[in-house]
Amino acid sequence: MSADPAPAGPPVPSRREGRLDDARCSVQALLRGDSVSATAPPARQWLLVEQPGPWGRDALLESRFDHRVASRLSARAREAGVRIQLVRRPGRRLEDSPLRWAWADVRPGRESVRWSTRATDVELLYAPWDDTVGEPSVTPTYLVCTHGGHDTCCAVRGRPLAQGLPVDPADVWETSHLGGDRFAANVLVLPHGFVYGQVPGDGAALVEAHTDGQVALPWLRGRAGLGTPAQAAQQHARTELGLLGVGDLVPRGVRSLPAPAPGVERWSVTLAGPAGDVVVSVESRLSAEAHRLTCGALQPQHWRTWHPLDLRVVAAT
Repeated sequence: MSADPAPAGPPVPSRREGRLDDARCSVQALLRGDSVSATAPPARQWLLVEQPGPWGRDALLESRFDHRVASRLSARAREAGVRIQLVRRPGRRLEDSPLRWAWADVRPGRESVRWSTRATDVELLYAPWDDTVGEPSVTPTYLVCTHGGHDTCCAVRGRPLAQGLPVDPADVWETSHLGGDRFAANVLVLPHGFVYGQVPGDGAALVEAHTDGQVALPWLRGRAGLGTPAQAAQQHARTELGLLGVGDLVPRGVRSLPAPAPGVERWSVTLAGPAGDVVVSVESRLSAEAHRLTCGALQPQHWRTWHPLDLRVVAAT
């Protein structure tokens, strides 16, 4: 099988994105050519909590959200396996109207974002977190990481993107840390949970793809809620077969394969294709060199890289 195609080239920051020192993690990642593939977070269900104003490094605990509620809400989310994201409208830091919140499910076949409002933060401790709450969103929701309290790159590259996305402003939110700071600007598109990194310009190509019900493959980090082997397999299968629909290639099974050497992992992933199962073998190994993966990292680290080995289509009988 052919290798993953070479990227079109690192996005060039526009003037409105401001300047980042060459030592910043996102600049270094672009210069190294770090692959964004298979780096989406594993959360299948998300709680979006509108919270205007500043966010510290721990957004929920270091914001204007009720501190008496924050730790209890975090505990409930951990127990339920739910990821909390603070959100706010681009460019606005204060809000007098009732604050919104949403329950999002990105599991294949259950994709939804359901919006509600709250008068007090404590309501979130007792509200149902399921598909009985709120009103469903009928258009894609774009969450752009702008969490400068976590990493400067996210603020400098994320905020202009959040303000410039060519969609209805009601569908765009700034959000707290999504992970993968070195891939700023990072975007999560709901309800399907596709995560993107190093999104260039005003994100028009990404928006156009999702408006057409497709993924924007050049910047795709993966689909949230899937394990990294499945994300890597999907990425390779989309590249090879040209299947870009948001609902294409749902994973049907993942199994580990014998490892050829210490530190190397191999997996076989079965995906549902239009003409039968698509079986993809992928390999994961540690990066050859260690680097600082965030601007605040205290020491260099290795990370796992993903490489396709084989792809075959098993025709349906």
